[in-house]
Amino acid sequence: MSTRRWILLGVIAAAIAAFFLSGASDAFTLDNIKAQQVQFQGWLAEDPWTVAGGFFVLYVAMAALSLPGAALLTLLGGALFGFWSGLVLISFASTLGATLAALFARTLLRETLERRFSTQLARINAGVDREGPFYLFTLRLLPVFPFFVINLVMGLTRMRLRTFYWVSQLGMLPGTAVFVNAGRELGTLESLGGILSPGLLVSLVLIGVFPWIARGLVGVVKRRQLAKRFERPSHFDRDIVVIGAGSAGLVASYIAAAVKARVTLVERHKMGGDCLNTGCVPSKALIRAARAAHDIRQAPRYGVSAGEPRVDFAAIMGHVHGAIAEVEPHDSPERYRGLGVDVIKGDATLEDPWRVRIGDRVVTTRHVIIASGARPRVPPLPGIGDVEVLTSDNLWQLTELPGRLVVLGGGPIGCELGQSFSRLGSRVSLVEMGEQLLPREDPDVAELAAEGLRESGVVLSLATRALKVVAGGGTDGAHRLEVEVTQNGEARLESLDFDQLLVAVGRQANVEGMGLEALGVNTRGNGTLDVDGSLQSVLPNVWACGDVVGPFQLTHASAHQAWHATVNALFGELKRFRVSYRALPAVTFTEPEVARVGLNEREASEQGVAVEVTRYSLSELDRAIAEGSTTGFVKVLTVPGKDRILGATIIGTGAGEMLAEFTLAMTQGIGLNKLLGTIHPYPTHSEAVKATAGVWKNAHKPERVLGWLERYFTWRRGGAVEDAAPRAGGEQAVPRD
Repeated sequence: MSTRRWILLGVIAAAIAAFFLSGASDAFTLDNIKAQQVQFQGWLAEDPWTVAGGFFVLYVAMAALSLPGAALLTLLGGALFGFWSGLVLISFASTLGATLAALFARTLLRETLERRFSTQLARINAGVDREGPFYLFTLRLLPVFPFFVINLVMGLTRMRLRTFYWVSQLGMLPGTAVFVNAGRELGTLESLGGILSPGLLVSLVLIGVFPWIARGLVGVVKRRQLAKRFERPSHFDRDIVVIGAGSAGLVASYIAAAVKARVTLVERHKMGGDCLNTGCVPSKALIRAARAAHDIRQAPRYGVSAGEPRVDFAAIMGHVHGAIAEVEPHDSPERYRGLGVDVIKGDATLEDPWRVRIGDRVVTTRHVIIASGARPRVPPLPGIGDVEVLTSDNLWQLTELPGRLVVLGGGPIGCELGQSFSRLGSRVSLVEMGEQLLPREDPDVAELAAEGLRESGVVLSLATRALKVVAGGGTDGAHRLEVEVTQNGEARLESLDFDQLLVAVGRQANVEGMGLEALGVNTRGNGTLDVDGSLQSVLPNVWACGDVVGPFQLTHASAHQAWHATVNALFGELKRFRVSYRALPAVTFTEPEVARVGLNEREASEQGVAVEVTRYSLSELDRAIAEGSTTGFVKVLTVPGKDRILGATIIGTGAGEMLAEFTLAMTQGIGLNKLLGTIHPYPTHSEAVKATAGVWKNAHKPERVLGWLERYFTWRRGGAVEDAAPRAGGEQAVPRD
């Protein structure tokens, strides 16, 4: 705790102590207030401004310090100042004091609690961001909840103090008015309980639930306004129309059909989307072919000599397209029609929220799910239009292996494809604007991944910004990419020759051409559709999922979102589910593989989350030693002192497969102790999971108990009992803030 916070804590503690030690707490009783009422009124008649100001300051101080007696002061205010003057004075004083109390709690406790309970508070803060004013307004209207508790609890959230102030001002007004009005008859009051009759309590409770009733009414009004703006059909052809047959659209259609909803799936190009046709399937087929060439070159390590592999690039692309063709029936129109889905090929346009035009046909539907995906983004570099640009979309039409390939972008796609082409024989240069590859990963992970690419022959240019493309400006008729390299704070210009330029700098959402702009469906700053946590757009019956929404452009993330969008669309009137990405895994299929779920160290530091880091080197794993693939490590983040997993990162052979166990553990609330107690087959890569749990356990072994056990066994052997010194053993977990 900082010095400033210690000082604040001391001042507050001193003020509270003074209140009770001075006997002031005994003076704040109804009988004392009634007995002194005449004297108070005399003071007010002599110097009204001083009395009013002193009363205001006293009220603010008592509310800010959460001292008892606010209700009695409210009564006194009503007796002294009358209803309207008392209401205004006390309303502002109580709100200001409550805001100061929230500020004190925030300053003294929030940072510590957020570090300790980061995950729980993150969910609470998400709810506060979404519906905090409703919650606070309701609590303020219900006198059964002590206001000082509300002040302290809400102060620990991320609610803006300005919002806290005005919501509190409005929410406390009815209750304040009741007590101020009662204060006008102070002399006749026998107890505070007499103020709040059962009828009045019921009335205030009804007022308290008004925000929730109002919210429902707002939803009804929005739907009616929508119906006035557009003519709502009297009946519907479909329950859901899904636009886009990529991974998100296919899952959405499957789920809707499975629960017997009538669903139409519209795709303008190819079923399966990017994953089948230009992404996951072809890239993994290419990676496998490249690994085969690499394995042949590495065979002498194991006593096998095969010479330099002969790469037939046309045959490799035949293997790639063969993999696509073999998977294609899983995503075919025939299969989905067999499941009960009406599959239509064509362009879909929303004429209004309930009518979707597909060619000459108009389909009416209760809900629309946008799953239109994304496409590679090509940066507006000068001269880039003068050369053929390869992307993850058109790359698969190559018939010849590029001689000199420049890859623009050091994310997962750039790293995977760059390493593969280098292993197949291309001279690959990879340009990344950041100081490390894989910018979302920890630096130690990114450095090992970079070493893997360099060992495969990729020339890395980090901290390098592309400036322009010069067609035919290189040697031997090649093109040229001019770049700016920054090292040690100094920039210099360089150029890279290439025959082909592969751009992998990100993707942009497909939001055009569906009529969304005319209907007022908004996009975010990054171009993705703007939806809430349940994946609902500004239109109540239009939902979106997958790459068109983000933030994770991964096939399994799209499927995860599709479940939520479909279930919320069909059953949202009864129950809605918000999407959680807490245990979303991601794998980069380079060699070594990079796999992660949950937080890593970089994110924990950025979010101020206290974590304990446990690390296990794959150089200690028997299976890795036997196969000569010891590069890499497992790194697990846990709550300090506990075995609850906050995140795991693995880099090494089989990282993606090992990650599944950590993902399951996070999803089901399984800690490292239970992973350690799970039998793993020997020798396997998955033993690294158990070994990592063992490293954590060794760092938390009960030294005192072990000391007593050593003395016990010494006694049983008949030896002299001496204090046993703790024995060091195993790698220790490293606490990080």
